[in-house]
Amino acid sequence: MPEAAELPTRREEGWRYSAVERLQGEALDDWRTIDIAAGETFRDTLVIRDADDPQPTRLHRWRVTIGEGATCELFAVLTAAEYARLEVEVTLHKGAHFEFGGITVGGRDTVREFVTRTIHAEPEATSNQTVRAVHWGHGTGNFLGNIDVVRHAQKTDAAQDFKGLLLEKGASVNAVPQLEIFADDVKCAHGASVGQLDETARFYMAARGVSPELARRLMVQAFLGDALVALDDDETRETLMQIALDKVDKAL
Repeated sequence: MPEAAELPTRREEGWRYSAVERLQGEALDDWRTIDIAAGETFRDTLVIRDADDPQPTRLHRWRVTIGEGATCELFAVLTAAEYARLEVEVTLHKGAHFEFGGITVGGRDTVREFVTRTIHAEPEATSNQTVRAVHWGHGTGNFLGNIDVVRHAQKTDAAQDFKGLLLEKGASVNAVPQLEIFADDVKCAHGASVGQLDETARFYMAARGVSPELARRLMVQAFLGDALVALDDDETRETLMQIALDKVDKAL
């Protein structure tokens, strides 16, 4: 019988805010491998929602290699499980593109997180990651994103954008964007911010007869929508958005 993988601790950067105590029995060495051939386009979505098998922990680890001139688009919505984590490690070859859009939604004492490591291994590759988190109660949303640009990966263009929205005082979000750049002709950017619903906007909407519930829904929808802008499949985009909004509606 193979030995079980050693459980991580919060001392490790990639698990700093994780619910590591909920990892007992999880297949930590089980990685999904995705290899995208040169010039090909690959898209996939991951949804963890209440209608799924109600496991207390949902752990997904993906290792992606994007060939020369190829494109990989991943979109994920995490709205269920006491602890839900999607970890993605991506290696980009020359002229490849990686697009990631992620949404975490939750309350109570749940933890939902994305952890990405994007390795620009060759020149002229691009990557864009947009993550939105909406939490209430004592829920936590995390995004740990690392961009590595190797020495010869010139003309890299990489971006990360994280925003968190707290609907109640007890909730929290954590963002740790990191850049490790060893090339000198690159364009890399990252941003992170946390806030609450815009009370001025709510006031104006109420003045126009919009109910508080509808106002909140419309504002949350606009906030989350940024994570799905790059998804050009209207039906899939609407489905993912509805799953996220339904979770907010049921809880608040």
